[in-house]
Amino acid sequence: MVVNIPSPLRSYTANRSQVEGNGSSLAEVLSDLDRRFPGMRFRMIDEQDGIRPHIKLFVNQDQASALTTLVSPSDEIHIICALSGG
Repeated sequence: MVVNIPSPLRSYTANRSQVEGNGSSLAEVLSDLDRRFPGMRFRMIDEQDGIRPHIKLFVNQDQASALTTLVSPSDEIHIICALSGG
């Protein structure tokens, strides 16, 4: 499946805006990405396996509230990072 990578995380993917992901749940897809792009998962997921407050994950058009969200090979995942600063 296609995973869309936001600008703040592209340093992990050699500046690629899209990568392929594998898995049947968001947790599996993010683990797959972390194997290939070490450290990326920690930027999105906290120590209690929760999605960090500044990160939103979408499967196609639907926001996912948990890593247990099921995905299929034809899905498209969007990672959105909130902007902050002043």
